[in-house]
Amino acid sequence: QVQLAESGGGLVQAGGSLRLSCAVSGRTFSSYAMGWFRQAPGKEREFVAAISWSDLSTLFADSVKGRFTISEDIARNTVNLQMNSLKPEDTAVYYCAASSRKIPVVAGTQYDYWGQGTQVTVSS
Repeated sequence: QVQLAESGGGLVQAGGSLRLSCAVSGRTFSSYAMGWFRQAPGKEREFVAAISWSDLSTLFADSVKGRFTISEDIARNTVNLQMNSLKPEDTAVYYCAASSRKIPVVAGTQYDYWGQGTQVTVSS
């Protein structure tokens, strides 16, 4: 069984930064892809970013390109999402997910495991 645990959410003013972390336990993911998704109240879940453990290739949603970065710490089995220049529209619950596909993918249906989520609130 795989467990994903997000941390690092909180309240920040517009223009500020937050760093989310996803701790992976139960299995190593050397050939998997890890993704971040978010869901705002009343909206559908949307893709944010993804990274492949194997070749470090990344993928970003257009709405966060240039502001968010995704990285992995293999020694700690964690995936991090650095969020800079935050906007009120970034407010959402952010979810970490793991996919058995070797390349980063956008579709949530391609992910096999999900965390419980962490709240990010950006005030204007």
